[in-house]
Amino acid sequence: MLTSLRYLAGTAGPSGFGSRTTAEEATAGDLGHITAIITGATSGIGAETARVLAKRGARVVVPARSLKAAEEARARLLADCPGADVVVLPLDLSSLASVRRFVARFLELGLPLNLLVNNAGKYADRFALSEDGVEMTFATNYLGHFLLTRLLLEKMAETARETGVQGRIVNVSSTIHSWFSGDDAVAYLDRVTRRKIPYDPTRAYALSKLANVLHTRALAEKLEEMKANVTANCVHPGIVRTRLIRDRDGLITNTVFFLASKLLKTIPQAAATTCYVAAHPGVAGVSGKYFADCNEAAPSRLAASSEEAARLWTFSDAITAEKVQKMGGVHAATAFRLQVQSSNADRAMAIA
Repeated sequence: MLTSLRYLAGTAGPSGFGSRTTAEEATAGDLGHITAIITGATSGIGAETARVLAKRGARVVVPARSLKAAEEARARLLADCPGADVVVLPLDLSSLASVRRFVARFLELGLPLNLLVNNAGKYADRFALSEDGVEMTFATNYLGHFLLTRLLLEKMAETARETGVQGRIVNVSSTIHSWFSGDDAVAYLDRVTRRKIPYDPTRAYALSKLANVLHTRALAEKLEEMKANVTANCVHPGIVRTRLIRDRDGLITNTVFFLASKLLKTIPQAAATTCYVAAHPGVAGVSGKYFADCNEAAPSRLAASSEEAARLWTFSDAITAEKVQKMGGVHAATAFRLQVQSSNADRAMAIA
C-alpha cells in the first residue's frame, strides 16, 4: 500500500527520484565520451532514451528492422539535437542471423561501445515462430537481445579497459515479469512452441520479461568472472501507453486505460529509469539489480533465482550457438527441442 501511495504521489526514493521524474531530470553530466546502442529507438521509450542521451552528447546507434523508420528517427533526433552523432544500422531481433550481421557491421565501424540498452519489445497477439523456430515474443524480446549482448561483451570490456570509463548494459523488463510464476520457463516455452498448450499472449510476454531479469542476473555474474569493468542492470519503466499498447486499441483497451489514467506515466517519465541506470553517476558499480522509478526494487521470487538464471543462460547459449543457426529452418527447430529436453533433464537431476 505504501509503495502504491508513493508511486501515485511521485514521492522521491533514496536516489532522489520517483515515479514522476522525467528522463532529462534523471540523466546527469556530459555524455560526449559515450557511444550507445539502443534497440527499439524508433518510437516510444526507446526514442525518448535516445533523444535524452543524444542531447547530453552521446553518440547514438539506432538499430531497426525498417531502415525507413530508423532514418525518420535519426531525422527527429537531429532536429531536436543539432549536431548529434546518430548511426543507423539494420537489425531484426527475431532473427539470430540478423543479430550476427548487425554486430559484424557495427564492429567494422571501429567505434567504441560504452552503453547497450536492450529496450525493444514486442507483444504478439497471435502465435508465431521466428525463422529459428522460437516463439516470436520470446525470440524478439529476449533471445535476440541475449545474443546481441553476448556478441558485444568483448567490445564493451575492451572499451572500458582502454577508456577507463565503466560500461553499462541496461535490460528493459517490466513488472509483468512477476505474472509468470509456478512453472518451469524452458518447459513452458517448449510446450507453447510445439502447440501442446493454447497460446496466451500475455503469459508469453510475461515469460520474455522474466527472461530479461534472469538474463541480467546471470550476465552480472559473467561480467564479474571476466573481470570486465562493465555492469548489467534491468529496469521496469512503468505503465505507459506506447505503440506496443496502442496497436491493440479497442473499446476494452481504451476503457481500461481511461480508468487507469492516474497510474500511467508519460513517455518522458517512463524513460527516466532507463536513463538513470544508463547514465547517472549514482549507479556506478551497481550490477545485477532491478530498478523501478529510478530506485532499486525487488523482482519476483522466480526472477531472483540464481539457479533459474544460470539454467536459462546455458539454454540460451546453446540454442544461439552459430553451428545451430547454420543448420537453418527445420534443423534449427529440432536442435531447439533437443536443447529443451537436455535442459529439462538437467533440472530433474538437480531436483533429485
